Amino acid sequence: MNWIELNSVDELEVIKQKSFTTPQVIFKHSTRCSISSMALSRLEKNESPANIDFYYLDLITNRDISNKISEDFNVQHQSPQILVIKNGKCVFDESHSSIYFDEIVEEALKTS
Repeated sequence: MNWIELNSVDELEVIKQKSFTTPQVIFKHSTRCSISSMALSRLEKNESPANIDFYYLDLITNRDISNKISEDFNVQHQSPQILVIKNGKCVFDESHSSIYFDEIVEEALKTS
């Protein structure tokens, strides 16, 4: 998995803009949570598709970014959480043990 680290609130605007041409995926990870570590481990066993950008957010270090994600994309904060961003909006989100790589890719590449 080729993660792009998400380290500033300003990057969210870049993600929104890029989502009009390339699906953007944000993984919100809590370094203090065993369920989050399990989800991260399952994701990292996969290859990143070339046509999707995958962002990693350490939400313990960057709680302000996590809060802004909830606000900007109108999703309730969860940890761990995965969001698929297309055309500036969150079109899919899952949390905890419901995070599956195949579903993420399917939602990201859906044409509708």
